[in-house]
Amino acid sequence: MAIKRALISVSDKTGIVEFAQQLAAQGVEIISTGGTHTLLKEQGVPVIGISEVTGFPEIMDGRVKTLHPAVHSGLLAVRDNEEHQAQMKELNLDYIDLVVVNLYPFQQTIEKPGVSYEEAIENIDIGGPTMLRSAAKNHAFVTVVVDAADYSKVIEELQAEGDTTLATRKSLAAKVFRHTAAYDSLIASYLNEQVGETYPERLTLTYEKIQSLRYGENPHQQAAFYRAPLAVQGSLTTAEQLHGKELSYNNINDANAALSIVSEFEGPAVVAVKHMNPCGVGIGESVYEAYKKAYESDPTSIFGGIVAANRPIDSDTAALLHEIFLEIVIAPEFTPEAIDILSQKKNIRLLRTGHVPAPDKRQAGWQLTSVDGGLLVQENDLHSLKEDQLSVATDRQPTEEELAQLAFGWNVVKHVKSNAIVLVKDGMTVGVGAGQMNRVGAARIAIAQAGEKAKGAVLASDAFFPMGDTLELAAAAGITAVIQPGGSIRDEESVKVANEHGIAMVMTGVRHFKH
Repeated sequence: MAIKRALISVSDKTGIVEFAQQLAAQGVEIISTGGTHTLLKEQGVPVIGISEVTGFPEIMDGRVKTLHPAVHSGLLAVRDNEEHQAQMKELNLDYIDLVVVNLYPFQQTIEKPGVSYEEAIENIDIGGPTMLRSAAKNHAFVTVVVDAADYSKVIEELQAEGDTTLATRKSLAAKVFRHTAAYDSLIASYLNEQVGETYPERLTLTYEKIQSLRYGENPHQQAAFYRAPLAVQGSLTTAEQLHGKELSYNNINDANAALSIVSEFEGPAVVAVKHMNPCGVGIGESVYEAYKKAYESDPTSIFGGIVAANRPIDSDTAALLHEIFLEIVIAPEFTPEAIDILSQKKNIRLLRTGHVPAPDKRQAGWQLTSVDGGLLVQENDLHSLKEDQLSVATDRQPTEEELAQLAFGWNVVKHVKSNAIVLVKDGMTVGVGAGQMNRVGAARIAIAQAGEKAKGAVLASDAFFPMGDTLELAAAAGITAVIQPGGSIRDEESVKVANEHGIAMVMTGVRHFKH
């Protein structure tokens, strides 16, 4: 069969005039609607208005124009079905061999600040998806194009054979159903948000591919990187890579962890991450001071790690970063001098995120975890510590300095794999115990890493102490204050040990398990 008749109706008109001109040059009759019809006519492309086909005017501000048997019969008729052929002839209907449609810009509409509900609803396309689905269903005979990137392939095959191949039509049909599914999913998500439906009976999600990855967590695993259509600004999915080789699966995971941690802090902060756990976190009066503390937290583990800052990287800080091997440096911005210094290393990746939202301005969202045959969904852990929600369980009250260090430790420990213990001193982590099967084991690791720095440090625990053994270890190491959720039936045992050693212990009433 040959492509003799096309219907074109596009919101995004990129490349459409050139495509239509090439179709016309091949003798294809073109039908069009609304603004597309006007544009093609202005550009001298021979075009027929949709009303000439349907015998019915476009009505209701263009809401009803293609929803007509003269259109959908031409799309859905099975060309080798004699009954369908007879009906088409009897009703004087013509086949449509090619459909080129893209949809009302719903996503771009709801991305606009302050968009009204009415405007959003008005940008839900009805006729477009209907034509796409009709054509895609009948792809044995009809070619359907939803993506301008496919125009050249269709023209190439049309010029060579007068039609597209069945393999191409199948591929284009699959893309159509992906496209309409994503479109409907975005509308469903928007309406769910409008009516406060948080966990619907059916969860439909859509993501856009950013890039294919060389491999996943290990070389034998395939992988790709996707982003949500309404991606959060200041996040990894919207970051600009300024230098370095392509990101890997593990790079992306670690970089996301680093950004999540550094966004906990109002003042200048720097985080170093290895295997999704912080190996060093520092805060200070400047990004330079914060980085020095993050580095000194664990000079061994930071090697080959990922560093994230919540302030622009200047030349002085870049000079320090340049001294060691790092996989990635992430920051809201880099000075030109900093880029010159860091880009001397060929492979280091530099990621510019733009503005990093303040802790209380972070966007709520879902954390998705796959399980065999299913998906776990929960809110992101955006809990922020409020001083008036704290309770002191011990005889000794923490000093103001201890409270500040405890708050810092609490912001870090929520991002460490459970069971987690973090030791903090002078605005930097000095010991991190991550991912242990028991809490006292995590404490031993953190204390051993801190060494002499444990004396005078404070300790943060992501969950309660089931018994007093962790407090005994803390006391022996010289730790002066502890922050933990509380809530164990044996809290009094830990309180007793803390009192015996003069340790101040603060309870938050909130835990931060991270698996």
